[in-house]
Amino acid sequence: MGLGGISIWQLAIVLLIVVLIFGTKRLKSIGSDLGGAIKGFKKAVDQDDDDANAQRRIEGEEQDAEFPERTKNKNRSA
Repeated sequence: MGLGGISIWQLAIVLLIVVLIFGTKRLKSIGSDLGGAIKGFKKAVDQDDDDANAQRRIEGEEQDAEFPERTKNKNRSA
């Protein structure tokens, strides 16, 4: 028994049919396009996280400028 009731033979037959329909060249280009899309998505997510962290740091510095006693307390705890 394979994945969710699908045997290895059934998966092999489906793979063979897909290769016959699309061909190996087209499957290779689809795979590379999908890989590039995933890489771009990961890069955008990482960049968004970096931007959010930078924004939090900026907002924290603005709050410290308004309340200098917070800066003193941070230095003591560090």
